Amino acid sequence: MEVCGGQTHTLVRQGIDEVLPAGLRMIHGPGCPVCVTPLETIDQAVAIAGRPGVIFTSYGDMLRVPGSRGDLLGVKARGGDVRVVYSPRDAVAIARAHPEREVVFFAVGFETTAPANAMAVLAAHEAGAANFSVLASHVRVPPAITAILDAPDNQVQGVLAAGHVCAVMGLAEYEPLVAKYRVPMVVTGFEPLDLLEGILMVVRQLEEGRAELENQYVRAVRRGGNKAAQQAISTVFEIDSHHWRGVGTIPDSGLRLAPRFARFDAARRFAVPAGAPTENTACRAGEILRGTALPTDCAAYATDCTPRTPLGAPMVSAEGTCAAFYAAGRPAHRVSIS
Repeated sequence: MEVCGGQTHTLVRQGIDEVLPAGLRMIHGPGCPVCVTPLETIDQAVAIAGRPGVIFTSYGDMLRVPGSRGDLLGVKARGGDVRVVYSPRDAVAIARAHPEREVVFFAVGFETTAPANAMAVLAAHEAGAANFSVLASHVRVPPAITAILDAPDNQVQGVLAAGHVCAVMGLAEYEPLVAKYRVPMVVTGFEPLDLLEGILMVVRQLEEGRAELENQYVRAVRRGGNKAAQQAISTVFEIDSHHWRGVGTIPDSGLRLAPRFARFDAARRFAVPAGAPTENTACRAGEILRGTALPTDCAAYATDCTPRTPLGAPMVSAEGTCAAFYAAGRPAHRVSIS
């Protein structure tokens, strides 16, 4: 299993998954933070963005992720002030420029984006930007891998770990997983040659009866990771259980704002009533994110569900598996991976 959606796109775009020898199959993991953002959080974002006096900021992918009652792009079309930013610090700058407005940043991502979002909260704290807040939906990779390997229908015999996450967090969190599950794990980059070498390293371990943590992405990943980034995360956030869309609640898999920075929590500030989220019954995103189905197993793929008319987040995000298959022109045949 490659965990990261960026790796999935490389594998599918280059056709690597289609030319692997018999007996070797890639299982596409839940490594798309946009895709696993809980439906109820999307609904919160839509509700907050539609309020008068709010400037809602986000990365572009999040605008098109469908919630129970529409998406952020629809709020913008109806006159809501929804803006795409390239950095959370841009949102802080908007808040300082408009002290009369509430400015919210949709803070989504794995450990890779958490440091920048933490720095934005620290910047708002230092600047006294009381009108800035974040709607946070951060997830952590190691607990997700644990949930996958613990699943009764698990078929994963080797893992390609996400290089960018390990560049931030280092390797220490992955060593206990290898020791407990006896599953080879290779920290891998994102270029075709990175992935081919990572696959080869996993296969060699399996053939030799080894289960070790190896680092293919040596040009970017160090054992200790990025200490400054880790410090920013631990200062602003604390570990919490988190619900993954299509997967379920995974213990210790999320990050929430620490009590010291709770005043920057948009969910608390706006107190959006918790409605009953409603998933589209035609979408098989949950199975696809868990690696138990392929996009081409879904009857809606490339018919009712396309990048222009997505039924679920995996067809929206630049890292979504369905979007990767669609962009690569994979036909809508119905071949099960089981």
